[in-house]
Amino acid sequence: MATTAAVARAPMSSLTLDEGLAKASAFWTPDYHPESIMPPDSAEANIDVLTVRSTGISTAMIMKDQPMVRKTKIVCTMGPKCWDEQTMAELIDAGMNVARFNFSHGDHEAHQGVLDRFRKVCAEKNSNCAVLLDTKGPEVRTAMLRNHEPIQLEKGQEIIVYAAGPDEYTTFEGYKTEEETKIGCSYAKLCQSVRPGNKLLFADGSLCIEVLEILDDRNLKGRVLNDKKLGERKNGNLPGVKVELDVLQPKDVDDIKNFACKNKMDFIAVSFVQTGEDVLTVRQILDENGGEDIQIISKIE
Repeated sequence: MATTAAVARAPMSSLTLDEGLAKASAFWTPDYHPESIMPPDSAEANIDVLTVRSTGISTAMIMKDQPMVRKTKIVCTMGPKCWDEQTMAELIDAGMNVARFNFSHGDHEAHQGVLDRFRKVCAEKNSNCAVLLDTKGPEVRTAMLRNHEPIQLEKGQEIIVYAAGPDEYTTFEGYKTEEETKIGCSYAKLCQSVRPGNKLLFADGSLCIEVLEILDDRNLKGRVLNDKKLGERKNGNLPGVKVELDVLQPKDVDDIKNFACKNKMDFIAVSFVQTGEDVLTVRQILDENGGEDIQIISKIE
């Protein structure tokens, strides 16, 4: 069997400065001349110091693709089209990191079935995909309309917005006649919260109404800023306005206690967070019901 004689190399410590620099350049030749940082004492004493730099980057790392850790996470909402195990498995294979359960819809029984199937698929695929409960939260919505027919709103027209409140907005019926146009809103303290110049956004922001005048405790006059056909139960938002609604409604508290904590979910996405106190309220409910390890995500609406 052939043998190869070892090649003797002089230790770096036995070389002069010029010899050491020449030897170092043989195995490391940068594209630029790096600035040498010498200890202050050595520089003042004019002591020759040989600095050899090393790097953790190998030739293989430069020449070949390396696996990268993806820091941006993919959150998928578990809607009816992905409730079956096969689709769940495909989502995991495609890179899903978090399964979002939207508690604005459905009941605990339906969500439990989806969660059980999802965790079964995760176990089979050895996946640590997280699960997230998204609360419904407080809502501002438009009221009903006469004959349940949408009304056409024109840019520049005046409109009356009635603060029907959560109990009356499902029975109050808005209308548009030759004399006036009036719609209802589920937020009871609307007229106490806004002032002239504020904007009311409805239907995912597709309708904008500027507040002109507060008429009384439950009615305000506004101006429509764009053309829009408005239907019933459209969501609303009041930019820049402190809305006097609890961040957790009774349904949300029940969802957190009897579903999120019970099932040891990973995250709670809290809707319509306005203050730090809102987050502390959620944290207290979680801690008191066995959800100490559940993390809180404050949603920006």
